[in-house]
Amino acid sequence: MRWVKSRQPRKQRRALFNAPLHKRQKLMAAPLSPELRRQYGIRSLPVRTGDEVVVMRGDFKGHKGKVVKVDLRRMRIYVDGVTVNNARGEPRYYPLHPSKVMIVSLNLDDKRRREIIERKRKQREAQLALLRGGGEQAIGGREQGAQQ
Repeated sequence: MRWVKSRQPRKQRRALFNAPLHKRQKLMAAPLSPELRRQYGIRSLPVRTGDEVVVMRGDFKGHKGKVVKVDLRRMRIYVDGVTVNNARGEPRYYPLHPSKVMIVSLNLDDKRRREIIERKRKQREAQLALLRGGGEQAIGGREQGAQQ
């Protein structure tokens, strides 16, 4: 499925609702804390189980905890310590949208995730080099890498 190029809100919504899981994973990104931004040189990453986040909006604003579950079908995450009581009085995790949290600590157990972070950092550096005026060097280096 290609992503919609239409500007019509109904078609944008339909694309979100009907998006396959591998595309929903990309949509589950949350911003990184300023310290992590400086450390890794990237702005946001998809949330994963084990990441530590701070809730930035809503009734649970300021709560900090580990991500317990990522629900791609509902596009929500569940954070340790962010709970409500159900009708029986039992605590249940409250679903949060990833855009309403900020990642303060990354779960780097996965080798592929470390590679993703490195790749995104290099892409960002190349974009910044283009913007600063070193465009020919960045483009030339990119073409050489593609030929190898």
